Amino acid sequence: MPLLTILLTAFAPAVWGTTYIVTTELLPPGHPLLAGLLRSLPAGLLAITIGRRLPRGDWWWKASVLGFLNIGAFFPLLFVAAERLPGGVAAAVGAIQPLIILGLGALVVGERIRIASAIAAFAGTAGVALIVLGPAAALDAGGILAAIGGVMATASGIVLTKRWGRPPGVDAVSYAGWQLTAGGLFLLPFVMTFEGLPGQLDSDAVLGYAWLGIAGGLIAYALWFRGIQRLPVIVPGLLVLLSPIVATVLGTIVAGEAFTGIQLIGLALAFGSLAGGQFAARGRQPTLAPVVVAGPLRE
Repeated sequence: MPLLTILLTAFAPAVWGTTYIVTTELLPPGHPLLAGLLRSLPAGLLAITIGRRLPRGDWWWKASVLGFLNIGAFFPLLFVAAERLPGGVAAAVGAIQPLIILGLGALVVGERIRIASAIAAFAGTAGVALIVLGPAAALDAGGILAAIGGVMATASGIVLTKRWGRPPGVDAVSYAGWQLTAGGLFLLPFVMTFEGLPGQLDSDAVLGYAWLGIAGGLIAYALWFRGIQRLPVIVPGLLVLLSPIVATVLGTIVAGEAFTGIQLIGLALAFGSLAGGQFAARGRQPTLAPVVVAGPLRE
């Protein structure tokens, strides 16, 4: 597996780890659907404009399904969890995703579950739990359900993205644009019906939405979908652990949260699982859809 591909793919969950601090520090409260919409639709339309490709044939419904799972369902659930749970609790729930992806990958994609991969997934989940959970961790039933729903949606999206691949001649930016746009269009009527727009957006909110849309939307998803197609499914499944790690580190630096010895052990365990997972996946040759790329992010 090319190291550069792994690093570029890792950029996405690392950026997504900033969601918690951006949501709590910059965005107006009470607008999780709007946050998902502004993170997806503008970036998606920009990506389609850059790539100049639209879906054809059955890719209209495939892009819609992937857009719903990866964007339309995941984004609002993510922001609901971020608002109703401490970042650590939401991240700990999200850390079960490698285990879900491991099972779905075996059922849907046919990738054999290796013992080393399973150990890495369990170790990563345990490591993140040690990093982010403390004795004072507050639990909110609605927030927990939102976090679990988001994990299930994006895990399913990762596996289906792996299974369906990318149509020939379509670059990674266009492919990400289809899904971001589909997810944003799904969210639009719900935003207008249930939330509307905040009375005003200050400069912090504009900066926060811009960061989530450009870095966390357009750039991150283009690299993420590219990596899913080039790597064994367990590799991006483990890379998602970077998100809670980054969230915790930012909480320590920005919010002044204490970092304990137990968290340090969890950090070492999580990073060990990431490294071990990449080693366990070596030798697997992921199946890719034929791709003839013309445009940004050439293969």
